[in-house]
Amino acid sequence: MKLTILTPEKKLYEGEVTGVKVPGAGGSFEMLNGHAPIISALVKGPIRVSAATGTKQFEIESGFIECLNNNITVLVEGATEVA
Repeated sequence: MKLTILTPEKKLYEGEVTGVKVPGAGGSFEMLNGHAPIISALVKGPIRVSAATGTKQFEIESGFIECLNNNITVLVEGATEVA
């Protein structure tokens, strides 16, 4: 899957991933390969990115996520990389 995380200022992350866990407005959820199409609002919390090279975590204030055909785009505000 290809993941892109964007803020209003810059591209925070772009690359191939095996999974992404996000803080959805209705509770956290994870997307894996072949996930059904989805658009969801995000709330304050962590985004955990799993890739072959390791894991990364970003703290966000709010945002939106779209997953379509194994392409995940995350638009966020107030994001900082934690690990």
